[in-house]
Amino acid sequence: MGVDFYKVLEVDRSANDDELKKAYRKLAMKWHPDKNPNNKKQAEAKFKQISEAYDVLSDPQKRAIYEQYGEEGLNQAAPPPGAGGYPGGSDAGASFRFNPRSADDIFSEFFGFTRPSFGTGSDSRAGPSFRYGDDIFASFRAATTGGEASIPARKSAPIERQLPCSLEDLYKGVSKKMKISRDVLDSTGRPTPVEEILTIEIKPGWKKGTKITFLEKGNEHRGVIPSDLVFIVDEKPHPVFKRDGNDLVVMQKISLVEALTGYTAQVTTLDGRTITVPVNNVISPSYEEVVKGEGMPIPKDPSRKGNLRIRFSIKFPSKLTTEQKSGIKRMLSP
Repeated sequence: MGVDFYKVLEVDRSANDDELKKAYRKLAMKWHPDKNPNNKKQAEAKFKQISEAYDVLSDPQKRAIYEQYGEEGLNQAAPPPGAGGYPGGSDAGASFRFNPRSADDIFSEFFGFTRPSFGTGSDSRAGPSFRYGDDIFASFRAATTGGEASIPARKSAPIERQLPCSLEDLYKGVSKKMKISRDVLDSTGRPTPVEEILTIEIKPGWKKGTKITFLEKGNEHRGVIPSDLVFIVDEKPHPVFKRDGNDLVVMQKISLVEALTGYTAQVTTLDGRTITVPVNNVISPSYEEVVKGEGMPIPKDPSRKGNLRIRFSIKFPSKLTTEQKSGIKRMLSP
């Protein structure tokens, strides 16, 4: 049979017209030479073969001859099944001849495009040539969703959704599963509701306001490119830590005696470790103890972290006896 047109279009031998159209749309977009500037020669050959396969299989008469006599039967002007005659014969076969169309003509006819621009190659004998620009491929995308192919498709505005994340999520990184419902056009162009699970990979150190975009996951409509779905990271309040850029800030309540004589802070980190931080300096209300490398991961290099900053809330006594006041004066006098 020569080339297997069904394999070329990646369809079953029982494929109907809608399935052939869908397969051609997908493959023509992938292999059009103007979409493959770095691999143009191979793309041109593939594009031509895809177009030939669609031209034959989408035509009931050509398809019937191909299935009975193969590609050779088409090239030898085989008669349609039931018309009598055989490939190469001189009787009824003369009434049918396979005239393959050019790949560009099939592409233009299929999507309703007229050739948008013409140019002449270095050899004038080669005749006119044309390219599909980016606006034409935008129209092509509209055609794949049932839009008007002759008018460049517009894209709907992005749909933005908040994505609440705990500080632990942003510290360690996590995968979140989100179920979405949207309308998708079926083969007849009718919107059909579908549910889909999206996986969102939260990376260690991501900040509030980070955007994760899923391209064209909005509702599909005729002639409109679906909206992008954008999730925006939102940081939930934490009962212990506050975030300041890549640093973490924690507050410790201490007594005045501890502030003056020394204090050992114990902090449970966001990944469950307990770290002990001895503070030997006199702790004033504005004092801050810095523990390097115990803050949030730095997104561009998660092996590095910001700092942990320990601040102190000093509880002063509500009153002092005369004896306590005298003792403090003696101790603190120069």
